[in-house]
Parts: sequence; structure tokens; C-alpha cells
Amino acid sequence: MRQFGTIFKFELKSYLKNKIFVGVTVLLVAVIAAVMFFPSLMDGIGGTTGGSDSENESGASSGTEGLMLFFAEGVEGEEMLLASFEEAFSDYEVGKTEDSEERIKERVASGEAKCAFVLRSPTSYTYYVDNLSMYDANTGIADTVLGNVYQVNAMTKSGMTPEQVTEALNVEILGETENLGKDQMQNFFYTYIMIFALYMVILLYGQMVATNVATEKSSRAMELLITSAKPVSMMFGKVLSSCLAGFLQIVAVFGSAILFYNLNREQWGDNYIIASLFDMPVSLLLYMLVFFVLGFLMYAFLFGAIGSTASKLEDINTSVMPVTLLFVAGFVVVMFSMSGGNVDSLLMQICSYVPFTSPMAMFTRIAMSTVPVYAVAASIAILIVSVIAVGVISAKIYRVGVLLYGTTPKIGEILKAMKRA
Repeated sequence: MRQFGTIFKFELKSYLKNKIFVGVTVLLVAVIAAVMFFPSLMDGIGGTTGGSDSENESGASSGTEGLMLFFAEGVEGEEMLLASFEEAFSDYEVGKTEDSEERIKERVASGEAKCAFVLRSPTSYTYYVDNLSMYDANTGIADTVLGNVYQVNAMTKSGMTPEQVTEALNVEILGETENLGKDQMQNFFYTYIMIFALYMVILLYGQMVATNVATEKSSRAMELLITSAKPVSMMFGKVLSSCLAGFLQIVAVFGSAILFYNLNREQWGDNYIIASLFDMPVSLLLYMLVFFVLGFLMYAFLFGAIGSTASKLEDINTSVMPVTLLFVAGFVVVMFSMSGGNVDSLLMQICSYVPFTSPMAMFTRIAMSTVPVYAVAASIAILIVSVIAVGVISAKIYRVGVLLYGTTPKIGEILKAMKRA
């Protein structure tokens, strides 16, 4: 135990003193701070929106998009059409004009007016704009307005009173949704972030574990260490220290995000996406931590064992490729299932019990579906047993790997060496 403690402290200090580790952590916290404080900075630069001349006391804007010319001379129901356009295009200053069509084009082209609608009849028009934006939805709004006005006039002519027309067009449809399970859309965002964070941390720190082990082996320092410490203590010390370092980095990043969000909660207002990210249930947060730690340990042990078999530092990327591809395959399966909304497919259910994919698959199902308690318990139990088994086997490979130099050994050679050891 003393050997494990010594190795654990040494490896953890090397992570915490690493300039790249500290720099990346500080950079991520700074980016999070910039994002969370962005609304406050905009308010400070542009002033409060409530005191703007372009908005009234209720916050409704008036003419913020510029002047919209409206021409409907000789068209039946001209005044009603104008009033409807003013209501529908509240962001524009809708101005009735009697200019000729050529003059209207000139005013739009010169920038005097933002755009113009020239009505030829109650159901046809020409829309003039200088530069048509890919997000321009004015014609869609105009189609809806003209359609509504035409319906009102048609029903009025058929004998319906204005009150009856209003009642028919504004009938209230009452719908109620009662969710008996999980709201996938509500949980999608923080589930995606957790899976993506696990993906990045495993690939980053797993590669670091493998690289550190290979570096020690290439410098012959591992031969000295292996004679004074047990392989199990060395392997578990290296892996657990990297796990704790990664966990501390994640706590720093996500903890600062929560802190900065609470400081700027009012500025973010009712932003659904941002609010859903920080409203994660406590039970789901605990599941996230359990699967995150176990999943990290599983792959860190594998990366450490593979790193001990590499003869040269340059061989690391090639050696760890099979494990990396295995993890990426699980990540792709989970991402496709999340995007399709089918997180309870047969493939996902199988992946929920396979130790190499269960940290991502089972957590996704817990967050976005209803999973029986016994199924969750079975998945966690299998994962814990697998982590311990992989850790012990990795320690044995680590012990044998330090003595294997030259070409990268094959699996059969490693198994034979483990039997002799």
C-alpha cells in the first residue's frame, strides 16, 4: 500500500505540474467564463434594452429592421391589409406609399427603404428587396397575412358577422401532454456533453498514460522501478492518478461553468438550451460520475498495458489503435442512437452490458429512457468486476512488457511470457 501511495502521489504531482495540463485547464475555464458572461458584457457595451428608443416599456420593438414600403392602391380592403401588415411586421416601420413602382424600386435599391410589398390584388404581390438574405422570411409572413385577410373577407361576404369570423379563426385548441417517462429533448444536451467529455478525456488521458509508460520503458527507468515496487502498485498508481487528474480538470471546468451561470442567470433569462444544461437531476449526476470513473479506469488500464509493450515511443499510436477504434465504435453507436431517438434498440441494450461500451450506452439509456433498476445494477456490477479484472491483467502485462524490447511483441508472445512469469 505504501508503494502504491508513493507512486500515486508522484504521478499526480507530475500531472498537476504539467504546463500543458494547467494551460488547457485555465484556457477552458476562461472560455467558459467568456461564454457565461457574454450577455452581461453585451448589456454593458450596448446599454440596457429597456432604455432604447427603439423599444417601448413592454419590450416590443418598433421599426428596428428599417422601413418597409407598402403599396396596395386600388386593391380591395387596402386599409385592412395595411393594418394586418403593420401587426405582422412589428419589427419594421411599415409605411404606405403612393409612389410609382419604379420609384419604389429606386428607394429600395438606394437603401432608403429596407424592402417593399407591391400588392396587385388581395392574393398576389411583388416583394422588392436589395439583397435577399438566406434567412429572409418576409414572403412567408406575407402569404399568411394575405391568406387570413382573404378568409375573413370571404366569410364576411357569405353572411358571417365579424364576431363569428373572429371566433372561427381564433378557436382555441387545448392539448395536454402527460409524459410518463423521460423527456428525451430535455435530457439530450447534458447527455451529449457527458458522452463527449468522456470521449475526449479517455482519448487524451489514455494516450498520456500509454506515452508515460512507454517513455519510462525506453529510458530503462522502468527496469529499476519494477525491482523496487510491485507491478500492481505501479499500474494502479499510474492509472488512478491520471483518473484523479482528469476528474479534477473536469470539476474545475464544469464547476466554473455552474458558478458563472449562477452569476449570470438573470441575463440568460429563459434560454431553454442553457437552462437544461444546468438543471441536471442529482440522481443523473451521480450516475454520470459512476460511469465516468469506471469507464475511464477500464480504458486507462488498457492503454497502460499496451504502452508497456511498445518498444519505442513512436510505436504508441500504432499499438493503441485497436483500443481506440473499439472506443470510437461504441461512441458512434451511442451518438447515432441519440440522434435517432432510439436509445432502447437491441444494439444499445447489448452495448449496455458490454464493459467497453456500457459507460456510454447505459448512461445514455438512463438519461433518455426508462431503465429498470436491476438492469442498471447489473451493468454497474459487470463494469466493476471487469475494471478489476482488466486492472490485474494489465499489471501482469506491464510486468512482462518491461522486459520485452526490439519489435512490438505479439499477443501470443505476451501470454507465454505471462505464464512463465
